Amino acid sequence: MIASLLSRSVNTLPNRVRLDGRVLFLTEEASLIRRQLAGEDLQFDPAAPVGSPLRPSLRDNISTDEITPAYICYYFDETLGDFPYLGLKASDEFPIERGSVRKGGFVCSVSGKRRGKGSSREQSPYAELMAGIKLVIAENIERIYRENCQNLGVLTSTDFSLIERVREGEEIPLSVFTEDEGGISRGIIEHGGLFNYNVARLQGKALVPAVDTPPRPMTIAEKIFARHWVTDATAGESGVGAVRPGDQGFVRTDIRFSHEYVTPMAAIFFDELVGRNEPVNDPSSILFFRDHLTFLDQVMRPEHIEMGLLDVANQLEAKQRAFAADKGIKLYGELEKRANIHGALVSQGSEAICHSKILEAHALPGQVIIGSDSHTPHAGAVGCVAFGVGTTAIFNSWITKDVRVEVPKSFKVNVRGQKPSNVTAKDFMLEMLRHPYIKNGDAIGQIVEYAGDAVSGLSVDERATMTNMAAEVGAFTGIIAPDERTVEYLVAQRGMSVKEARALCDGLFSDPGADYVKVIDIDASALRPMVALPGDPGNGMYVDELEHEVAVDIAYAGSCTAGKKEDMDMYASVFREAAELDRKVAVRTYIQCGSRDVYQYCKERGYDEIFQRVGATFIEPSCGACINAGPGVSRTREEVTISAINRNFPGRSGPGQLYLASPYTVAASALAGRIVEWKAGGGGSGVPHRTPPAEAAISPDSSPAASRTPAVTPYPPSPTPRSDAR
Repeated sequence: MIASLLSRSVNTLPNRVRLDGRVLFLTEEASLIRRQLAGEDLQFDPAAPVGSPLRPSLRDNISTDEITPAYICYYFDETLGDFPYLGLKASDEFPIERGSVRKGGFVCSVSGKRRGKGSSREQSPYAELMAGIKLVIAENIERIYRENCQNLGVLTSTDFSLIERVREGEEIPLSVFTEDEGGISRGIIEHGGLFNYNVARLQGKALVPAVDTPPRPMTIAEKIFARHWVTDATAGESGVGAVRPGDQGFVRTDIRFSHEYVTPMAAIFFDELVGRNEPVNDPSSILFFRDHLTFLDQVMRPEHIEMGLLDVANQLEAKQRAFAADKGIKLYGELEKRANIHGALVSQGSEAICHSKILEAHALPGQVIIGSDSHTPHAGAVGCVAFGVGTTAIFNSWITKDVRVEVPKSFKVNVRGQKPSNVTAKDFMLEMLRHPYIKNGDAIGQIVEYAGDAVSGLSVDERATMTNMAAEVGAFTGIIAPDERTVEYLVAQRGMSVKEARALCDGLFSDPGADYVKVIDIDASALRPMVALPGDPGNGMYVDELEHEVAVDIAYAGSCTAGKKEDMDMYASVFREAAELDRKVAVRTYIQCGSRDVYQYCKERGYDEIFQRVGATFIEPSCGACINAGPGVSRTREEVTISAINRNFPGRSGPGQLYLASPYTVAASALAGRIVEWKAGGGGSGVPHRTPPAEAAISPDSSPAASRTPAVTPYPPSPTPRSDAR
């Protein structure tokens, strides 16, 4: 395969670029966006006061869920150009319709802080590119989204003075976009994308700067990078003595995985640019997952099925399955459909959500793992560097088995003290996510290392909740140094010997004197159960501080974040005591496992019977409602959901209001019909060796509130047809 690329001609971009087209300002005010789509060019003076007529307020925190809602990602070709920003919310409205951006002739898109947060989906910048957007300007830009732009050839900048230069049709030196970049990022920009750069690298025409960092105290993540640092791509040699933040290069990967949202587009890139008959590099270390859309047929609305969206979505599965068979790649697929009471075939879910199975069966301390999802850091719970990448990076890794990195800065979160028994790792994260360092975007692209005795006391399952939600931090990845609990996990989960497990963990700790740009201290003993208000995971507050009683319609317990074995222990602890009192859930309640391994764990312990006794629906593994593609999604803007998933961006799990909380809080709220915390109690009926049982913060005769007073304004319905799988 590499031989076939050595004769390919590779061009670079000209030294000066001119971007012919209009500038689209993604503003807080929907009417201003509509005026631009209708042909008006807004005035914008970077020196004017924010919110003045000369500088309208720009949208902050634009997630990739808003740039390309999940159902848009059913498409994986140039059709995506019809759809950028269809999920963008401004003034409680959704002002952008299909085709309006492309029709408007825009070449530059401008927004505020934290552009591109959330999912790693490369469909977002690809949709912008196909709609004509060649330049993205924002105050700061999330790491994965920024790299995806660079990999595709979309220019990015935080320099608002470029806006007028674009409008004037000025030829802008390419160096403006590369001057603050390291050698590799500069080379990728100059070559117009990652693939062209990689071809030039293999041909020896693009030289990767050598790393000459002298010995220094390193963090655990830096040590892992140094061990995997590629020194000769063609010879497969890797390993350097030390690295430091800012060093750029390529690191050898141990595992590369993707799911059906990403694999098909990457496969098309591979077929067109490398060759349909060419092999991938080391298929044994590549994994595919059918985990996102296995329940889509049960929740997609009839009118959307009539639009052909279900057929489009099914093409993703077919393309991934065919490519896996052709290249000899392991595919964790969907389970066989079964007949329901009406005789129709319905889904039984998937073998596993990708993050769940990677941690359960594949990730090892000290590895480098890349995946096509922002929650790839899940596997950092066992002390590996696991991070999300986009489609182009996945596709290129099939050729080279490595991935480009710029060693990030690290910050540490110390969680100390004895946590209350009704406080969980999810509460740790909701507390952390409201910290100004995170809220202001200062942590974007950094590595978060979790430490402290409260973290050491957590199981690997609970640690995975914290590393998983490094994505919500905006971090490059999250990691926890392996210890004896890690060894116990590897012995129990993987069947390793203690000696073998300890050998894997050897040397995986941060050195005294390792450099952290920030240290955040959290007193676990002072925490109480938390909830994040709709709109953003950073909207955290204590449950007992809610200004109004919040009645709920749906309780969803599951996803990769909250579908692990210990999460199931928590749900079962709450519902067992309710079952003994013959109490039922007060709202529609869904419990969904992260893998068949967890599903079987629940069956063996009788949890499925407990869930049934209280009236909860127990569902086979899948991403499901977490991405608006399974049972548990909201149907109207008035519906309120309490959920244990990882993020609650607008439209994430339906049009309603989505509150985030811990497994305990979700289960207690399902019983109460309103958001309540779960108060620790006595007794001894909990699950052995795991979190102790607890008692609800409600009396046995509690019932849903008679009236509903939402704590926030509901989201409005979208003005254009939207799939349930946004």
